[in-house]
Amino acid sequence: MGEAPNSRGTLPLTTLFTPTLKPKPSMISLLPTFMPPCIGEAPHLAAARAEHRTEPRRRTAGQVPRRRVVEDPAMSVEELSVSQRSDRRSFTALIAGRAVKRRRLQSGEELQQAALQLISHNHNLSDLILEAGSGPEAGGEIYEGAAGSGDVPDKNTVGKVGASLLEGELRRQAGELGVPVGVLCVQVVMEKLTGLNLQGGGETAMISSTQRGELAVLLQAVRELLCVFSPKLLWQQYWKTQPVLEVVYRLHTEEILPLQNLLHSEPAVCVWLVSQLQSLCRRRASDPEDEEVQCQILSAVVSVLVGSGFEDSVDSAVSRSCCSVLDHMLSWLLDSLGNTDPSQSDPPTAAVWLQVFDPALLGVSVSEETLRRFYTHSLTHILTHRPRLKVSDAISMQSQWSFIKTPRLLTDLYCKVCMVFSVEVVLAHLQQVLETREVNWQNILSCVSTLLVYQTHTHNCLRELLSRLLKSAFESYDVERMITAFLLARQGALEGPAVFPSYSDWCVSAGAGGYHGNSKKSLVFLLKFLSDLVPFDPPQYLKVHVMYPPFVSLKHRSLLQEYVSLARTRLADLKVSVEEMGLFEVISGAPAEDQLQCPAQQDVEKAIALFQSTGRISVTVMEASIFRRPYFLSRFLPVLLTPRVLPEKPDTRMAFIEALRKAEKIPAALYSSYAESCLRERQVQRAGVHSSQEQEGNSKIFLQAQLQELRRLLSAGAAEGDVRAQLANISHSLHSVCADSPDEPARHTVITLTLDQPPPPHTPAVVNVILQSFCQCVLEACRVSPPHRQGQWAGQFVKMLLGHKKVYTALLHRVSQLLQIQGPSLAAPHVLGLAVFLVELHVCRSLCSPVKLSSPCCISVSPAEALSSILPSSTKTHMDFSLRLCVCAVCYALCRSSSHTENLSHFIPGRLYKQLMFLVPRLLPETRECVLAVERSVCGGQDEAASGSAWASVTDPTVSVRCSARALWTHSAVRNLQEHPEYQLSFSEWLLAELRVQRSVDALTDTERQVYERWVCQQWFLPRSVSSGGCGGNTETACSYIINSLLDMSLQPVQDPSAPPHTDCCSTDILSRLQELLWELQFSRDQSRTEREKGHFLWELIDQRCSATSDPERMGSELDLQRILHACNRVLLALPAAVLVRVSHVGGRRVLDCHSLMEHINNHQRKVCCPAGVLSCSLTTHFLKAVLSASAGCECPAEAVNASLSQIHLQCPLLLFSAGRWWGCVRPVLCSLWGRLVGGEEPALIQILNDCHQWASRSVGGLCADSSAPAALLAVCLHSELQGGDTERVKSQLMLSERNRHVLVFLLFLYITDFLSAQLSAQGEKSVKHTKDLSSHLLSLLADSSDWLSLFQQSGSGTDLRVGNEEQSVYCCVSMVTTDANIRLMPFAFYSVLSGVDECVMMRAAKAPGFLYTAVMSYAALLNLFLHGHTAAISSETPQQILSKAQQIVLKCVRLSPHSALTLIQRSQLEAECAELDPEVTAALSTLHPDDLGFDF
Repeated sequence: MGEAPNSRGTLPLTTLFTPTLKPKPSMISLLPTFMPPCIGEAPHLAAARAEHRTEPRRRTAGQVPRRRVVEDPAMSVEELSVSQRSDRRSFTALIAGRAVKRRRLQSGEELQQAALQLISHNHNLSDLILEAGSGPEAGGEIYEGAAGSGDVPDKNTVGKVGASLLEGELRRQAGELGVPVGVLCVQVVMEKLTGLNLQGGGETAMISSTQRGELAVLLQAVRELLCVFSPKLLWQQYWKTQPVLEVVYRLHTEEILPLQNLLHSEPAVCVWLVSQLQSLCRRRASDPEDEEVQCQILSAVVSVLVGSGFEDSVDSAVSRSCCSVLDHMLSWLLDSLGNTDPSQSDPPTAAVWLQVFDPALLGVSVSEETLRRFYTHSLTHILTHRPRLKVSDAISMQSQWSFIKTPRLLTDLYCKVCMVFSVEVVLAHLQQVLETREVNWQNILSCVSTLLVYQTHTHNCLRELLSRLLKSAFESYDVERMITAFLLARQGALEGPAVFPSYSDWCVSAGAGGYHGNSKKSLVFLLKFLSDLVPFDPPQYLKVHVMYPPFVSLKHRSLLQEYVSLARTRLADLKVSVEEMGLFEVISGAPAEDQLQCPAQQDVEKAIALFQSTGRISVTVMEASIFRRPYFLSRFLPVLLTPRVLPEKPDTRMAFIEALRKAEKIPAALYSSYAESCLRERQVQRAGVHSSQEQEGNSKIFLQAQLQELRRLLSAGAAEGDVRAQLANISHSLHSVCADSPDEPARHTVITLTLDQPPPPHTPAVVNVILQSFCQCVLEACRVSPPHRQGQWAGQFVKMLLGHKKVYTALLHRVSQLLQIQGPSLAAPHVLGLAVFLVELHVCRSLCSPVKLSSPCCISVSPAEALSSILPSSTKTHMDFSLRLCVCAVCYALCRSSSHTENLSHFIPGRLYKQLMFLVPRLLPETRECVLAVERSVCGGQDEAASGSAWASVTDPTVSVRCSARALWTHSAVRNLQEHPEYQLSFSEWLLAELRVQRSVDALTDTERQVYERWVCQQWFLPRSVSSGGCGGNTETACSYIINSLLDMSLQPVQDPSAPPHTDCCSTDILSRLQELLWELQFSRDQSRTEREKGHFLWELIDQRCSATSDPERMGSELDLQRILHACNRVLLALPAAVLVRVSHVGGRRVLDCHSLMEHINNHQRKVCCPAGVLSCSLTTHFLKAVLSASAGCECPAEAVNASLSQIHLQCPLLLFSAGRWWGCVRPVLCSLWGRLVGGEEPALIQILNDCHQWASRSVGGLCADSSAPAALLAVCLHSELQGGDTERVKSQLMLSERNRHVLVFLLFLYITDFLSAQLSAQGEKSVKHTKDLSSHLLSLLADSSDWLSLFQQSGSGTDLRVGNEEQSVYCCVSMVTTDANIRLMPFAFYSVLSGVDECVMMRAAKAPGFLYTAVMSYAALLNLFLHGHTAAISSETPQQILSKAQQIVLKCVRLSPHSALTLIQRSQLEAECAELDPEVTAALSTLHPDDLGFDF
């Protein structure tokens, strides 16, 4: 409207007064130019005249000037006009007439009246309307001419003049024609519309830019004539000419013809409006002006339709018309989107009408309540649009209606329609529509998918809706609600675990919910419902129902079996064998084409994982090899035996295959083919054929585009719904890229993290791309806004990864490698990204499969906890990296928690916080006071300010990590996490972390480390309560924690070859702390003890650790006991000897309490002695030093030592045996210690052992002499003197008399022990032969005596003979000296020694009392040893050879033994023992006549 008249194609007002094709002067120019201003004349008229006088005359070619007419002042305007028309003068006369003076008009009113009379005699109504519509701009030259004079006429005045002229002329002509003025006005307007060619023809809804300008001028004039104009008549006339929507829009906006008044004027108006709107949407705007006009038309029309259709006060007919138009357009939109392939581009016409549902398009013209009614009506129409599909169709086609397969514009439509409502309202309305109308299942389910992807809270709301539907369905036995619940649950499962649980999880939870109440009627209803679904159910859902059936009581089990049989039959009809369901299979609701990994592949991985953790083939695999043999042979084994390049060091897969082969579960031909194929694979690899790199490169390129788009959305601050939609696209891309990825992780499957496990194909490149993109996205999102304003995108990203088990597992392996190996080399953005990943992984821990580290002592934990526990802290660089990651994670969690109702503990993994608790006081000494003062909160500060400064310090590259840690530690919420049990760093956890530190590359110096460790022990954990992980002020508890930690550290296997050796750890520093605490404890007890105390906490602790590994039924328990005892011995040797023996008060005197020491030696040390029967020299010395050192606290040390050694001689002979064996090394230490502590006469033990060694030296030298020392000590000393000599020399030196018979028996025992030790340790045939020959030689010396039989009665037969009890008691100590393995193998030693003697010695031995009984009992014990596999370690002879020799000896002994060798009871006992083991020996025993047998009295 603001354009110049000429620009719109209109003519100036002067065209109304001249004939056609002749130039016309302006209306003002017709006034006399010589008229001076009159008194009272309007200023603008005076200015107009002045302008006219100053302008030069311009004539165009061919223009004839008008003649001047001298008017009489008394002439009227009418007469003047007639005169002008009648007189036609010559050109000269006209010129001459201008000099004649005329009468001046006295006022503006007279001038206006004169102009009106003049116009009425020379007019054109059509042009007059355009001139009036052009408004004040038509006289633009007037204003320009008047600008110089300062008298500018009012534009409104000029516009009113034009409108008045037009109205007057219309009235005049209407009067002449005898028609109403309104009719004439409509006729004139229609003529002009026809001239402008503004008829649509049904093909277009918009006009050109030129037509738009002319129409604007015309409508402006019409607005001035509304008082005489008939809009209704105009519409009636225009309707007949095929109206154009834009013209109607202009009539509406100019308030000439309101659109709402047209909707019920004609029956076909709604049809026309729909057609015009569709044409408007189909029109492609060629320039911005057309696009803007198109949007304006849509906005105006839709505003009218929505306002008139959904306002309460609107007429019902108008409301129905408006709703009809909107419904037709929405149906047109849905039809166009329904015919679109999601992979193709969206139709542009649909995108135009989609703008209608943007609230901003409607503006403020529609109230909020009206808008809600409109969206509710639209949502209902969408859900019920063309309900052609049946429920059975929805069941079978549902997999094609996921979010990723829905057209983008349709998902946008769902979002726009639902955005004004909460999720609860939308789902409630959806339920209402489902229950009251026929619905379009595709739109229903795709709308649910869109809500799940875009709205975070939809998950919980949908779970509640499903629960209500199931409960209501079982209460009223409503099948429709049941099918609704199942379809909605399956639809949610299609979107993956990132937004909704899998279908199998939902079935399990629904079955556990007990909706059917375990009643028969409800159960029959459920099973009938499932049975009705069987003909239509896809196979993946049938598998879920078979694998995870509802809980059914035993009495109703038959009903369930009927359904299972029906489902299996259906699966067979679909050619989906139940055998394909796998051994460990977990089924989801994903469509079959999305389940890219075969079940056998999952079964193989699960079986290998179980084999790695247990060391044995799982029962499931063994059962499958028997009961599911077709699947095992045709599916499981081919996947397991896939050819590959075998590693140099056998991995878990190779060990599992070998175990199956040994169990004869792999056919020989199949295994041979596998071995040959693996060999060919190695040859191919050596030939340089590699294709995996190209595949990985393609996978990397494929994902980068999707991930880059996600990064762009985050950097642009896009809406959360758009980000979630992009994550759905990434998830779909991962399904396509990683062909070995299932759609969801297996439930209850433990993931084992190892550094040496090779990743599956494709995953290395994919995982690196994912990790890098995630870190970049975190950085971009943090640049836009802090974490608490970023939405849930990071958590949704992690949940999306959970739906791809292979990628997710490989991702965990990659993250663990980064944390353990490459952590210090990572850049700050990578550290920040990994920190965010750990936090978000912890937030969704309930959805994650548990993770177990490769260490055998580790338990299954959540992934975030497992990754946090492997953060390195052994070196300075490792500590700096771990500190940075922990600080970033806690700061991120702190910001995230500020916008959530959950506590801070919901976001921070416990082990990560404990790592922070370990590092902060260690590296930042100024924070130690805050650690001790958590409850007092002395470090306070404002939480809000601290939170902001902490996050700012993390993202600021100029701030060091230690400054960031200080800023974080000022936040009370972070410090107060220590009050929660799961976040409390215990003393034992601190000790293990400290023991992993390498002293050579520690962040602290030796002095600083000593100060720090003393502070930790004395100030932090010792006063702390036990419930908080401390020691409760108990020094014994602190010592127990330290000892246990030292033992645990020693027993931990070295997982990483680059890990520090135990010699470089901080164990020496920790042992120093232990020594300080023990001396403190020892001093406090010496001062406070008043009566005898029972037990010794140190020995109780060690015995408890050793007893935990003593399991005779478990293989390898002896090896575990050896490992734990070796670790214990290292700790014991580092402790002061005086603390090992307690001084007790008995009867007012102080005595040594060696009971705990002796029990420990007898119960544990004895079992692992190597060689058997002898403690190590260092342990022997340390234990004896303990006795002597502790005696210094007694009134009479020598007496106390003698009493203790006497007790040790009787109850713990192994210590004295060891002292005799190592006396040469032990004696100087003990003598020196005694001299320093007590002085004076040495204890009797030292003197006795000196005498024994002197006697042994003389005996070896051939000087036999008697000794009063115990025979056992003499034998040990003699055995020590004979060490190292050859067999013949030793035999020559063993010339002892009958008086030394007991010494020979003990010496025989010692050599038999050496023989068994040589057998078990595989020392070689020479050592075995040497000890066997010496044992046989000693037996030849003792053949006439029965004393030597006591050695085997103690250990082999377990029999208490009637004869020789007194002699037998002398040798009872032998079972308290040797190991359990040697005791078990004494029957083997018995026959090994007998096989080495000659016939004469055998006859002599057979005549000895009790020989036959001992021989037969030892033979029976030997047979039992072979039956139970206890002789597997014997390598000198085969079991058959040993048993054959033993049987021959037994039979020979039966023949050689005298008649009185056995009593009747003994013979019966022997026959009972051998009846099942060896009938031949039993028969030989039965040959002895009863009369020849002795009797027992």
